Amino acid sequence: MCGRYTLTVSGHDLAREYSTDPGEPSDWQPVFSLAPSNRVPAVREYVNEDGQLHRELIRMSWGLRPSWAKEKGPRPINARLETAASKPLFRASFSKMRAVIPMSGYYEWIPEDGKKQPYYLHREDHTILHAAGLYAARKDKDEQWQLSCAIITTDAKDAAGEVHDRMPVFLSEELASDWLHPGPLDSAEEMTARLADAAEAGAQSLQVRKVSQRVNNTRTVDRTDPTLISAID
Repeated sequence: MCGRYTLTVSGHDLAREYSTDPGEPSDWQPVFSLAPSNRVPAVREYVNEDGQLHRELIRMSWGLRPSWAKEKGPRPINARLETAASKPLFRASFSKMRAVIPMSGYYEWIPEDGKKQPYYLHREDHTILHAAGLYAARKDKDEQWQLSCAIITTDAKDAAGEVHDRMPVFLSEELASDWLHPGPLDSAEEMTARLADAAEAGAQSLQVRKVSQRVNNTRTVDRTDPTLISAID
């Protein structure tokens, strides 16, 4: 799974990366621990009232909550690639509400000496990872639209497989563009296969390192502390 990640670039860097206006996350500063329910930057595309394709950088709550979901219903942070196109909770989003969740790296844990030992996974060149995401829109009590998202995961390979059996699906720039294109897919099966191929290729670029257990506690961790991702012996 993917239950915590980092995004260590600025909002303007994100805008340049995805060729969009800074938008709502324009004041985004590097964060070294993003957790479920946090409002995280995401990229989506939609057709505006003039019929023009528009790409947007916007914050979404991490934990998918469709418009029809009950108030106390589940808010999954991950969607399994194997079932995302068919499972009722994700099917509509996979069909026409797809997003890219930018991340710099992510954490996974291994039990060691009776404690949860975190490991950090990232690209060797520290470039942004384009995680495949799904999103949903729901009106709040003030009739304002609120967006939420989930990250698609698949079987972990290479370095990622050393610490966990699941990993996010990371997209190439070309596939990210196709994934973001709004509207129904020509073939959900074909897109699922492309995502699987991309995940396998993306896994080859990942490196893993052991990091401090200070990241474990989401309530006390200093999310702005860059040493959270520093390697330890």
